[in-house]
Amino acid sequence: MRIGSDTPRYEFVPVKPDDAGSASALSATPASSGSGVSFAHALEGLGSTVDRGEALIARATRGSLGGLDSAELIALQAGIYRYSEAVDLVAKLVDRASSAVRTVVSPH
Repeated sequence: MRIGSDTPRYEFVPVKPDDAGSASALSATPASSGSGVSFAHALEGLGSTVDRGEALIARATRGSLGGLDSAELIALQAGIYRYSEAVDLVAKLVDRASSAVRTVVSPH
């Protein structure tokens, strides 16, 4: 349920992988933009957020998160919410990119 008429604003925060073995293929240097974050780093952060969310959901479905107290359950809920927001943002990016490609490729 959304309160108000404003659409949510997403802020890209680059997140580095936890271990050095899972370095991303995106190794571009940051572009000098007004926000200070390049698009490649924003996608890298979004990808790692989705990866962490998938790992969290996998642990929850395996039942390895048993015996959580109420604060830990709320933290789990917040993590799953962040994951769902990241997946929603990825879906919007893919939709906009495919629409842009369709526009460029269209014959008229």
